[in-house]
Amino acid sequence: MVDEIQMGKTRLKIQQGDIVEAGTEALVNAANSALAGGSGVDGAIHRVAGPELYKLTRVFGGCPTGSAVITGAGRFPLPTRYIIHAVGPMYNLMDENNRSRLLASVYRKSLELADEKQVKSIAFPAISTGVYGYPITQAAPIAIQTTLDYLTQTPQTSLEQVLFILFSAHDFEVYQQVLGAVG
Repeated sequence: MVDEIQMGKTRLKIQQGDIVEAGTEALVNAANSALAGGSGVDGAIHRVAGPELYKLTRVFGGCPTGSAVITGAGRFPLPTRYIIHAVGPMYNLMDENNRSRLLASVYRKSLELADEKQVKSIAFPAISTGVYGYPITQAAPIAIQTTLDYLTQTPQTSLEQVLFILFSAHDFEVYQQVLGAVG
């Protein structure tokens, strides 16, 4: 099974684990539109980052679905310097075209924000697949294809590593299958 591919100077890799232990310069948080912390990935990132993260996100007054904002990383140890708060769609609240468009948008916006800050490494969770109910088998192809498209269309990207960290063995296997099909 494939767990990494090279796209120009950027290595795209998948692994099973806990995103708070990624050791990347930027972490993507599967955030809610209020940027108020929550459960799952969002709760884990807020616990490590500490109360500073609430102060950093409060200035935005929220974030629309399909978009993202970037803040400092609070108490995260280096090399993590940034948290990208990405608001994916809730699966049951919209039709197929809108939810897939918004999910792709949140990955693209996260990558754009990383490039604006000249980030070299970024870690993504499986956005919207937890409490937002997006089936992993539908979300994984969108996440990987959007990332590959971005890297192809942005040859001057600062990104040297894009990491997808999947918490469960099942989610990891789905991402492996998808990456194997495109890689």
